Amino acid sequence: MSVKVYGINHIAIEVDDIEKAVAFYQDVFNLEKLDEGEGDAFFKLGEHQFLAMFEVKERRPDRVRHFGLMVRDEIQLAEVQEKLTKKYGLTLHPPFRCDFYDPFGNHVQVVDLHDESLVWLLPYQEVQQAGVKF
Repeated sequence: MSVKVYGINHIAIEVDDIEKAVAFYQDVFNLEKLDEGEGDAFFKLGEHQFLAMFEVKERRPDRVRHFGLMVRDEIQLAEVQEKLTKKYGLTLHPPFRCDFYDPFGNHVQVVDLHDESLVWLLPYQEVQQAGVKF
């Protein structure tokens, strides 16, 4: 087979209030907004991926389905944890360091570039430029 997957192009999540969701993700992760339409918004994630949000009337919490975001280091991870717990009153869910449900029912996991399970990222230009060594 000649197909080769290079990564994920985008993640799409459902929210019940697009304006609140946009404000939350911009505040917590400082995401750059790319575009928006009626009931939806798009944010840049890294160099080649994006997060799409779609407003729905009824949200259903996820069980095991989730998406993971990567931040630079433990300092940024701690900043995210602090904002989630102190400002938004969200609960972190062990065993991972920064798993949470956003205010819209989406399960999110945040890791940093030093997570040993991310060795597969070594070829990525962003990781090389950041000078991360495993």
